[in-house]
Amino acid sequence: MAYFVKNLTNTNDLTSNLYAGIQPMELAEKLDAMFKTDGYVLVEGQANNATYEKGNRVMRILFGAFVKYFKFNRTITLNPDQTITVNFSKQTSGMSGGLVGMNQVKNELIRMNILLQQI
Repeated sequence: MAYFVKNLTNTNDLTSNLYAGIQPMELAEKLDAMFKTDGYVLVEGQANNATYEKGNRVMRILFGAFVKYFKFNRTITLNPDQTITVNFSKQTSGMSGGLVGMNQVKNELIRMNILLQQI
């Protein structure tokens, strides 16, 4: 069953989606499993506010766009009407990879938003 209702915001730095028909903890578990399956590692946070990384920051600084590195923050908010808002924002600009790296981070945010809409 799809819980995704609609996309609220979609910018270069943040995507915000609305979900219904699911409890916040259950949605957090589904999102956590999705991120881990995709190769992301939980670096800090808990169920409703978490930060995920993929790749190696030091290697990205040394070798630029040849090494991928992504860091995103995810927050889950229960709304008064029992819907859930999930904000997904980038925590790295990709500048260490130059213009190519910045474009990689932007494309990863778009790709992750598509995955978030399939839940």
